[in-house]
Amino acid sequence: MAAGMGLLFNACTIHPLAWQPKVKPTFTGELTLNEKLSTIQKIGLNSWYGPEDIVFDSLGNMYCGVHIGEKDFSDGRILKIDTSGKAEVFFSSNSWVAGLHFDNRGNLIALSHKLGLISINSDKTAILLANKDEKGRPFLIPNGLDIATDGKIYFSNTSHESAYNINYGRKIIMEMRPTGGLHCYDPKNHEVKTLIEGTYFGNGVVLSKDESYILMTETEKYRILRYWLKGPQTGKTDIFMDNLPGFPNGISIREDGSYWLGFSTKRNDALDQIHPKPTLKKVVYALPNFLQPKQELFGMILNISQEGKVINALFDTTGTFTPETGAVKEHNGYLYIGGDVVPYIGKYKLNQ
Repeated sequence: MAAGMGLLFNACTIHPLAWQPKVKPTFTGELTLNEKLSTIQKIGLNSWYGPEDIVFDSLGNMYCGVHIGEKDFSDGRILKIDTSGKAEVFFSSNSWVAGLHFDNRGNLIALSHKLGLISINSDKTAILLANKDEKGRPFLIPNGLDIATDGKIYFSNTSHESAYNINYGRKIIMEMRPTGGLHCYDPKNHEVKTLIEGTYFGNGVVLSKDESYILMTETEKYRILRYWLKGPQTGKTDIFMDNLPGFPNGISIREDGSYWLGFSTKRNDALDQIHPKPTLKKVVYALPNFLQPKQELFGMILNISQEGKVINALFDTTGTFTPETGAVKEHNGYLYIGGDVVPYIGKYKLNQ
């Protein structure tokens, strides 16, 4: 009886919508599977987890946000890793930090899951820039960010309803409700403007090379949205890439203007099959975790052209070397790879 009541309670905590995914693409052509990521080196994080974004300062030091345990997102830090690979705490954020970027004054702009959008100056003092949108909705899962040459900060917020944990992440994916948005913070007037109202697990954010548009990954809908900042389409949103082979996460730009796209994992057939059936999703969500669709260990990084075409693909199909590739950043001929729950940063040499 108690077990049945527990299942009923769990089913009542989710209110899913029906969604019909497209037939997933096959791993052929430019997506042909390989094991290129099997050659990565591992950079330790001193027992921390979750390097979800990676940035470098002018001296080549690397920074990433981390959380306290593999499944514990309740506390975190920003780490600094020097060129020898030594990691130390740079800033005690007391929360996971998912987005990082240096502004033109050398301040480290960060997205803290407890504080919101903050600026950390050279003496490691944090200044709050914004913790809610113009409608007063809090940034509870601020995610990816990029900064334009004019200083405007573009960032995503996955949800204004709840802080992040593993179960809530599953709930967002199951429910298929637009709980977040894409936002812009203007340092000149200290105002936040919502660019895209309602996003489906809005995640990684990157500006195009000419800054005419900004891209944002929508993890649960397997796609990338484009918001136009300049030109005849200014203020409009369209789909840059759709029906991706996995759950897109972080996205970053290369010098040639193309993009690196990282994935949490590949798509799950069982999940795609239940998405059109809200009642079945309620039942599945109520089941014990071991009976629910699992995130497979699968490393996948795509190089995407400015036209939204796959140029190249890197894989670790067993997830042995890099079980997820949610964060990907190129620096001095290497790719640096992180993810939500991995305890290290992978370093992959390009052109090998």
